[in-house]
Amino acid sequence: MSKSDEGMRRGVQIHALCYFTANLIQVLVWWLFTPDLHFWPIWSIIGWGAGLIAHVWGVRAAARRVIRT
Repeated sequence: MSKSDEGMRRGVQIHALCYFTANLIQVLVWWLFTPDLHFWPIWSIIGWGAGLIAHVWGVRAAARRVIRT
């Protein structure tokens, strides 16, 4: 594994950690302050989750291209 591969994987790990941390905080804020309103953190979970999936997909595709060449 090259250094750039390791960097790409580390980037995905950081992205995932930020995703889970930020969304956990949003869910806690919703639960503590506005539980009677609709579950508004869902929009961040879905939107940012799509970005995280795209990031993982891109890193995996790049790794496959390196293996084939």
